[in-house]
Amino acid sequence: MPDPVHEGQDKGRQDFFRPGQPDAARGASSGELIAIGVGLLWLAMVGLFFLFADRSNGTGSALTMMMTLVAIFLPLALIWVVAVTSGSARAMRAEAARLQESLDAMRQALATQAATTRPSVERRLDEIANAAKQAETAIVSFTSRRDGELAHAKPALGSTAAMPALSPDNAQQALALGTPSEALAIPISVADFVRALNFPDSQDDREGIGALRRALDDRATAKLIRAAQDILTLLGQDGIYMDDLRPDRARPEIWRRFAHGERGKTIAALGGVRDRSSLALSAGRMRQDTIFRDAAHHFLRQFDRALTDFEKNASDQDMATLADSRTARAFMLLGRVSGTFD
Repeated sequence: MPDPVHEGQDKGRQDFFRPGQPDAARGASSGELIAIGVGLLWLAMVGLFFLFADRSNGTGSALTMMMTLVAIFLPLALIWVVAVTSGSARAMRAEAARLQESLDAMRQALATQAATTRPSVERRLDEIANAAKQAETAIVSFTSRRDGELAHAKPALGSTAAMPALSPDNAQQALALGTPSEALAIPISVADFVRALNFPDSQDDREGIGALRRALDDRATAKLIRAAQDILTLLGQDGIYMDDLRPDRARPEIWRRFAHGERGKTIAALGGVRDRSSLALSAGRMRQDTIFRDAAHHFLRQFDRALTDFEKNASDQDMATLADSRTARAFMLLGRVSGTFD
């Protein structure tokens, strides 16, 4: 497909550098015709002067003869100098006009290319925006899908206790006024808690979707899930995806020390993310983007609180599985950037 910009530039070059036609082909210009006419008129006047002049005084000296020749031919020379200068000025004006035409052609070609390229760029941006919207819709849809399976394992958070089964006789008494809705909710299991923090792999991941739905039914866990969803979306805008990170794994006892409030060099291994580009992009956005910084600090606080309750009921294997989830990787990345592990 020809490039309109290059076509305009080539056309401009051809117009500007096109050699002029020879004088024989284009004919004499008006200035040259005037010069020829004035020259012939001058020669006629000189001839008439010598024809009717009185030559009875002799031929005269050599100086007189030279001055006579100068008087005859100097006006002719001046006439042709004016004619040549006029022709040069006319040629310069013609070249300037051709240059202006070539510039106009290139400007029009650039405008044409801009008008052609802009819709494609806008279409690409729309595709990116639609893809981001579809991803967000898919994540949100995970919360609305219903799965008939319910986990009956130990509660993940220490603040949540399993509710005893209610008989028809005491069901009405258990629903007394002032009973919080959280007390009636089925506690989330350790396995569902860990699986929900890793988020579903796809729309066909029924197990992950079910775990996420049950996690969102728990009020405290739902806060962490939504904070993690927000920060993962913001990181994805910079091309930072948790599946691409391969952090150094910390031992479960280090996670437990952090959950117990220990800070400093002893828990520095939690900042095991070594990807320089992800660290640099996250650190730059933490400094420049207020929304990103607030979302990151909110996520770090929610994860810290949830980890404190989770550690009370989790085994070392559960801690290791949690550390390998997408949410934990985001925590390790942002915790290192923000200096949480220092």
